[in-house]
Amino acid sequence: MGAESTLPDRVAGALEQYGRLLDEHGITWGEPELHYVKFFARRRVLPPALFDRFWELVLKAVAENHPGELPDQLAARLAEPDYDRVLRDTLDGELPGHLVAVRVEPGEVVLEGAPRTVLLPWGKAGPTAAARDGGQNSDGAVTWRPTAAPAVRLPGRGNERISLLIDSRREGPCAVSVDGELRLLDPYGAWLVEVDRDGSVVVDGVAVRLEAMLRPIASARLRLVAGAPCRWSVVDADHGGWFPPGVPARHDYHGRPYFHGDDLVLEVPCAPLTVTATRGMEYGEATLEIVPVPGREQRVELTPPRLYDAAARGWYGGDLHVHLNAAGDVVAVPADAAAAQHGEDLHVLNLLAGNVSGSRVYDREALEHWSDEDLPWSDATHVARMGVEYRNDLLGHVHAFAPRSAPTRYHTGFDGDADWPPNADALRELRALGALVGYSHPFRARIGDGDPPRRAVPPAPRDCAARELVADAALGLVDSVDVITHASIPSTAAVYRRLIGAGNRLAVTAGTDATISFTRSHNRSNPPGWARVYAQVEGELTARSFAAAVRAGRTFATTGPWLELSVEGHGPGDVIHARPGDRLTVTATAVGPEVAAVRIRTADGVRAGAERLPVDRGPGDDRLTVSAELRLDEPTYVIAEVLCDPHPRTLTATGYALTSPVYVDVAGRRVARPGDVLWCLEWLDLLEGLIRQHARLVAPYQFGDHVCLLQQARAVYRGRLG
Repeated sequence: MGAESTLPDRVAGALEQYGRLLDEHGITWGEPELHYVKFFARRRVLPPALFDRFWELVLKAVAENHPGELPDQLAARLAEPDYDRVLRDTLDGELPGHLVAVRVEPGEVVLEGAPRTVLLPWGKAGPTAAARDGGQNSDGAVTWRPTAAPAVRLPGRGNERISLLIDSRREGPCAVSVDGELRLLDPYGAWLVEVDRDGSVVVDGVAVRLEAMLRPIASARLRLVAGAPCRWSVVDADHGGWFPPGVPARHDYHGRPYFHGDDLVLEVPCAPLTVTATRGMEYGEATLEIVPVPGREQRVELTPPRLYDAAARGWYGGDLHVHLNAAGDVVAVPADAAAAQHGEDLHVLNLLAGNVSGSRVYDREALEHWSDEDLPWSDATHVARMGVEYRNDLLGHVHAFAPRSAPTRYHTGFDGDADWPPNADALRELRALGALVGYSHPFRARIGDGDPPRRAVPPAPRDCAARELVADAALGLVDSVDVITHASIPSTAAVYRRLIGAGNRLAVTAGTDATISFTRSHNRSNPPGWARVYAQVEGELTARSFAAAVRAGRTFATTGPWLELSVEGHGPGDVIHARPGDRLTVTATAVGPEVAAVRIRTADGVRAGAERLPVDRGPGDDRLTVSAELRLDEPTYVIAEVLCDPHPRTLTATGYALTSPVYVDVAGRRVARPGDVLWCLEWLDLLEGLIRQHARLVAPYQFGDHVCLLQQARAVYRGRLG
């Protein structure tokens, strides 16, 4: 992709507008501050292990201000608390390496944080005395207290800024000014703010000099060459990341820095460095330890090894849910998406136009310009398209891949709009436009196999859960479910088994919700394709052939492992016509260093499994196979799943892989287990009550449209009981 100046005028104009929004509003770009928008800035500095604790404190603060309210009423007030205070209390004195604190103590002001490395011009060496040790600023009024946390280097576009937490421990108010913005902090107040490393911070008239935390060091250059676009990490002994000029300082779920490209030059400190190259989940890592020489440019050549080659087998991996821009700390341009797709060797990329919490639809201009066209950086094994995320926070979010044109509607229920019409109307329109449609990040609540549907339809009404999925699946309006996602993978897999057990035929897919305009946001700032749906394509890879393969159910989804399923020679998406008493041989094989267990499941549960303990692993021993023989009495399905050990290449909380089903019809009947059908019917009853109580509707006919949809779905499920 060429430079921004070569972009279509409307696309370039939209990107310029996003830049102004970022400059004016920061990371939210002026979006209405729903609870998840307010979380954007805090997620940048909060370790994932503390996310649950953060939301517990948010809910506690709401409950204290509204005693006696019901849980669903409290959940509607999640945006009310002071999120900076909650962040401070969640950290409880701990300080992540990429966060700096100004502790406003009763008798002093303390600057606390990890040193920031800065490079001296070539030919100069050695740290300044002020940066070597803890002590005081030059004015003697502010104590500088270095922490043992990793040093962080933040060069590149939009990344010279430092996340600063002002933490008042005084009983009275204090005046704080950051780059001229004045705020009067309440007693024991907090303020999270972004500041340049040479920015101005003043507390009650006392200057806080951020240069005290700078650590100058001599510089050198590295030239990184792999022979193909890769994902690179250049990390020093303090775990600080180093980046080429103008490249955003992206960090993955584990906080590891990365960037994409090939034959890249960057300035680095003359200190021990670890250089790593990889290329997405089909590759391992190539690593080199190096100590750069001051004033010299050194060439580093690394080639990441392949773990498996999906395209050689006719399988192509895609990420069906990626955003270029959706607020964030940088403005992403199409060239960023091109670099990520090729650097991850991601075969199919679905870049979605969608809103966040208001009416603005990000990247709509790109969708309208490139509708029904491959994006300019596509080639024979890499297809990129503009798609749509249709969103309603009460009913669920849907991704659409390869529509022929832009839809008439992108969202409902935002900015005071009604939660109407049902999602089904949007699904019908998107399918009429030729799009592949599936529900995105369906469930965050913890749902197990034996749990009732109320666990999946919780009282917190606007949490983006895929509540309408059960109705739309029954009516044949949706093609797939993103079982692999940044939401709860185990919970979504449990609901998916209920849906296919109830007779719905849905493909397993994956959508990461990676957002290229975020550089440090855990799952969102992961590279696209950290989870993928692999589809067995007939013929050449095109947007249409990939969509056809997914619709046919010839898929598996994964966070990394390769997964194969064979049922008497049949693979995912196939239908086997059998008779009572027939026997089927099933084999499942997984490949990957993180693989811990492989299981074969039917509608009756786990039928066979194989496990591998860490002590069983040898060099290159990444394959695990399980086989079983099934005797058929009733219609069923067969799926394979992989459970994973924790592994650095798993860029979320749970490593997992799951196939779409091989369907087994017996005596002409399809699987429709009464327990699963009744579970779905109970879900529909809960959803009707939730819509009645919480939906924003302006006329009785709107509620009637929702009820009509649910009644149609009920009729389908009741028919399956018969």
